[in-house]
Amino acid sequence: MAQASAQDGEATTYDFEDDLVQGDLVRPDGELLNVRRRGRRASLIRVREHFIPEMLKSVENL
Repeated sequence: MAQASAQDGEATTYDFEDDLVQGDLVRPDGELLNVRRRGRRASLIRVREHFIPEMLKSVENL
């Protein structure tokens, strides 16, 4: 297995000129609204624990 060897060449330096970048901040027109978060509430949806037996009972009379 060959090991990588360091190159003893001279370091290369790149010098870039400064460029002026002009632009505008793009955002929607209007005011910023701060809204309160909703309070934590219990769910109004209840899991039906006996769903399958209720379903079978409802189709017995068909």
